[in-house]
Amino acid sequence: MTKKKILLLTAVAIALAVAVVIALLESDILADWRRGGRNHALVLSGNIEAHESVLSFNTVQSRIIQLPFNEGQWVKKGTVLAAVDDADYRQQVAIAEANLAVQEQQLGAALQNVEAAHKTIAADEAELAQRKLDYRRNFDLRQQGYVSAAALDQADTALKQAEAVLERDRALASVAERNVKVAQAAVHNGRESVDLARIVLGYTTLRAPFDGVVTVRQAELGEVVVPGTPVVTVADLDHVWLRAYLNETDLSRVRLGQAAVVTTDSYPRSRYAGRISFISSKAEFTPKSVETHAERVTLVYRIKIDIDNPTHELVPGMPADASLEAYPAGKP
Repeated sequence: MTKKKILLLTAVAIALAVAVVIALLESDILADWRRGGRNHALVLSGNIEAHESVLSFNTVQSRIIQLPFNEGQWVKKGTVLAAVDDADYRQQVAIAEANLAVQEQQLGAALQNVEAAHKTIAADEAELAQRKLDYRRNFDLRQQGYVSAAALDQADTALKQAEAVLERDRALASVAERNVKVAQAAVHNGRESVDLARIVLGYTTLRAPFDGVVTVRQAELGEVVVPGTPVVTVADLDHVWLRAYLNETDLSRVRLGQAAVVTTDSYPRSRYAGRISFISSKAEFTPKSVETHAERVTLVYRIKIDIDNPTHELVPGMPADASLEAYPAGKP
């Protein structure tokens, strides 16, 4: 075979290879391979999000006097993020504590009244016992003719008076005991009022609910805020996730709890372990942030991939990609 024929055959082989590649480019096979392959990897793109807590003052309305952190600063759990003027609320605590002190004094007086009433009843009972003895003696002596009828009548009257005094003092003791219960209820109410006033006073300070970063500061120093007005937003970077969207045709190729590897352009050499924690049960149109109309009208399913982020390199809003080992299409 001449050199010319060899070159001709080589050229034909190259042309055939190019034709096969072009055919693959136009086929669904290569398109499927590009998005991961039916039995290989799926690559999904999205943005990092974090658990965020929007903090606002509860119940209180006052002027902000402390706002020590700016956006982007790290804070520890329990750190004071904002505080309002609490003079009015401290005064409410003082008033509640003073009222409680009065109610406790009233309870002490009521208890003393009950104690005095019981002692009075004891004296009345002793007096009644004596009057009964006197009446019995006068009755016996009257039967023997040693005392007059008037003396017996006086003994009987004294006995009845002693019985009436005892009944009266027992009634007064009952009232005194009810007064003790009323005073005890007042003290309980006073303590609850103090507790409530202290709780409201605590609302004048906002503290970080977890270790994180201040992502938004919605208020400024000196501003008067009303209950529920957002003041600061704190993101928990220990718990971040990737929000991504899965094509409807790929829905059967992923599973809850499936492992994923997340990468970012910001840290191209780093790999972050992730796991699918949520797959939406309802399809939706591709978010409008996608530019082309053809892609916007495609039905997709939103998924959430929880990511380990011990170094806090991943921050909210950062673009990221997730690679998943896909299951065979259509198999459970």
